Formats: sequence, C-alpha cells, structure tokens
Amino acid sequence: MKLITRLLTIAAALAVTAAMLVGAVSAEERYGKQKVVYHINYNGGDDDKAYRGALRNIQNHINAVGKDNIEIKVVLHGNGVGLLQHATGNEKLQMDVTNLKTQHVAFNVCNNTLVGRKIDYSKDLFEVFEDDIVPSGVAELSRLQQMGYTYIKP
Repeated sequence: MKLITRLLTIAAALAVTAAMLVGAVSAEERYGKQKVVYHINYNGGDDDKAYRGALRNIQNHINAVGKDNIEIKVVLHGNGVGLLQHATGNEKLQMDVTNLKTQHVAFNVCNNTLVGRKIDYSKDLFEVFEDDIVPSGVAELSRLQQMGYTYIKP
C-alpha cells in the first residue's frame, strides 16, 4: 500500500511539473515576435494621468511578450507631443520614458506639430534628438502599419 501511495505521489508531482512546463512554454510562445506602434495624440490631463497610463500599457505589453520579442515605436503628434513637453518637468514621466527607451522603445515626434506649434525639440522636449523626428505623425503611422506594425491607441 505504501508503494502505491508513494507512486501516486510521484505521479501527481510529475503531472504538476509537466503542467507548469507546458504553461511556461505556451506563455513564451503564445505571442511570438511582435512589431507594434502606439499612437498618442491626446492631452495627458492636468496630472499627466493619461500619458502615464499609456506608458504603463507599453511596459505591460513588454512584460507580457518579452523585451527580446517585441519592437515598439511610439508616434506622438498634436497634443501627444505634450507627453515629452511635460516630461521636462515631471520626474515620473522622465523615469517612465527613460525606462522604456532602455528597452529599445522608440519615441517618434511629428515635425508638422513641432513647426505648427513652434516647439524646439532640443529645448522644449525631454530626450528628443534629430533622429526621433518624423516628417508627419499620421503618415508615419500609415507607413509603420504597411510595414506590419500592429496599431494600438492606448
């Protein structure tokens, strides 16, 4: 009887281990490689809550898929450029943006918005460089979708 109990215990332990391994494998393989463009063109609110929420969505996406399995671009135009404007004086936004950049998230800023609103990217925006500027935010969204990026508007 003890042998049967011992064998059942071992079998149960093996079944649980196998289920965990299958679950782990399927979680890693579930999403595959992804290319995603996040579209931000809205105001973040008085406390930047909407901007921080969007950045949290991006981090959650990376956490689910794995930073080595995802390529993310964030396209900012219109009021969305405010995210990087507000980040110049908001340490929480700075930390969120910097953290995402260290995970290879690209922040692309619309030149039409910069020109139309007389924004100097080198002085008025947090950590924006010439290579981050795209001619048109909406045209960039279309281009990226044609290249196979999934469109997400948080």
